[in-house]
Amino acid sequence: MPKNWHKEILAQKVVDALKKNNFNADYVPTKEAAKQKILDLIEGSNSIGIVGSMTVVELGVLEEMEKDGKELLNHALATLSPDEKMAVRRKQLTCDCLICSTNAVTMDGKLVNVDGAGNRVSAMIFGPKKVIVVAGINKITKDIDAAMERIEMYAAPMNNKRLKYANPCIKAGICMDCTADTRICNVTTILRKKPMFTDINIIIVGEELGY
Repeated sequence: MPKNWHKEILAQKVVDALKKNNFNADYVPTKEAAKQKILDLIEGSNSIGIVGSMTVVELGVLEEMEKDGKELLNHALATLSPDEKMAVRRKQLTCDCLICSTNAVTMDGKLVNVDGAGNRVSAMIFGPKKVIVVAGINKITKDIDAAMERIEMYAAPMNNKRLKYANPCIKAGICMDCTADTRICNVTTILRKKPMFTDINIIIVGEELGY
């Protein structure tokens, strides 16, 4: 089918570009294959950092890790107090394995992300023994400019809605470059090459996932 052909050829170009940028990268066609890939990669890891990724939630991999007795460091749990959430965020920086997504991945193999507090991107860059980044086919963009446009037009307002923040983009449907206390677009990072001390594994999935 043309749709499947297009997904695969785009994904393979991105995987090749990521490898040239020294990342470990693979393409898998389905969510089920991505889930199994993650479970294989976390073999031997005990503490797993989870940093607010709808992509990871949609894969259903968290339930499997809990069954295997992994320690899930998830600051988004509703049962945690603000101080407990902050403590979990700090533990994510030194966990055995961090599992996250990216706001965008460019055709030339760069990861583009925008954060509110910066804990997600901090952990992606340095700290955990291993980092696994999972991105659906919908996260692929032509270049950095297109990545930023994707974040402003879609990822930022969608995540504001998910987090129930009453920022201006909730009414506008697009980033308004606000100055709200709850603004989630404070830190922008571009991983152009693999950080020298961080083992980063990127999985490109041939299905739409997350925001």
